[in-house]
Amino acid sequence: MMTCSFCGSTHNVGFISTRFAGTDGVSLETAKWANVFQKEGFTCFYFAGELDRPPEHSYLAEEAHFAHPVIKYIFNQCFGVHKRERRITNKIYQLKEGLKDHIYRFIKKFDIDILVPENSLTIPLNIPLGLAITEVISETQIPTIAHHHDFFWERQQFLTNSVWEYLNMAFPPHLPPIQHVTINSSGDNQLGLRTGISATIIPNVMDFENPPQQIDDYALEVREDLGIEDDELFILQPTRVVKRKGIEHAIELVHRLGKKAKLVISHASGDEGYDYEQRVSDYSKLLNVNTIFVSDIIDEKRGRTKTGKKIYTLEDIYPHADLVTYPSTFEGFGNAFLEAVYFKKPIVVNKYSIYAYDIKPKGFLTIELDGYVTEDAVRMTRKVLENPDLRKNMVDKNYDIAKRAYSYSAIRRKLRNLIYDAIACNP
Repeated sequence: MMTCSFCGSTHNVGFISTRFAGTDGVSLETAKWANVFQKEGFTCFYFAGELDRPPEHSYLAEEAHFAHPVIKYIFNQCFGVHKRERRITNKIYQLKEGLKDHIYRFIKKFDIDILVPENSLTIPLNIPLGLAITEVISETQIPTIAHHHDFFWERQQFLTNSVWEYLNMAFPPHLPPIQHVTINSSGDNQLGLRTGISATIIPNVMDFENPPQQIDDYALEVREDLGIEDDELFILQPTRVVKRKGIEHAIELVHRLGKKAKLVISHASGDEGYDYEQRVSDYSKLLNVNTIFVSDIIDEKRGRTKTGKKIYTLEDIYPHADLVTYPSTFEGFGNAFLEAVYFKKPIVVNKYSIYAYDIKPKGFLTIELDGYVTEDAVRMTRKVLENPDLRKNMVDKNYDIAKRAYSYSAIRRKLRNLIYDAIACNP
């Protein structure tokens, strides 16, 4: 059993979210934080409605998942409307009480010293869960580090609602035991302006001190399995298929390049419906761009599908790409941007606000879009693809910048201070 590097005692941290599974940004960043906590001598435990963490360190509460049928029903009754029925209020409170019981059992079972809610006090996909976490913190005064990835006021779908009192109470709550963390300066500014809460900024990170491994035997056939021919460009769109990812821009860019290419989209639509996926498919056909959706063979771990096809990780896929497209209109930070830098791939990026404000000033070399595809962007993309020296200079410089600004050591320095403050409050 490891002991805390601050006080020599054993300590346990409890991560809470709707889901810790797969390759979504919250799950990935939670794993990175857990790595830091473990190096500081903590044992990590997980509470969620879906889990792929070690069973002996996990507490499953199905109602915590945003996709639970009753939770989805409540969500649909509370957003896009201005009035809710009393029976919905009663259902919210009923579920909240049940989730509180689960959280109390979680804390007791694993002797939790610090809670880390991961976006569950930020995005109100599960209102009862946010209320339950807030009340447990208030009732126990347990030290808490709330990790906020993106706020409800940043998404149009949450702004018309019938639950403003709950949003003001719990998304996020303003309570003394909570230290708040945002992943960008805009989130920090807006959090302070809207709630009076001060926060620490800890951006998303990757392990830049340890470069990626060389392609092994398992991943040698990635291009072949994706149907990419030897004389064909592999252009990777490493995101989910949701509207804010701006995938139309990637399709238009590939069309205007005039080169033989496949646009490979790595992730599925997820929790935001399939209308946009159909739109992407139709637009690809309209512009005669060979776009393929490969979420069925990309997962967090290697394996086989039911039909026997290889399942690859993103780490298997990235090294084979010739270019990464990231034309998002909005991002909380931009995990795919860091991934492309980590695997030393040239990037086409739309100047979404966090990129423009927090990332670009550090000096990264990219092919930029400013809301639409220009001839200059097309010309620059061709130049980067055709000039190996230019491409190498670009990706090497990007890696060096990211190693200084977005490495594990950068997150560890900031997170250690928060951990110390939490332990000091709960010796």
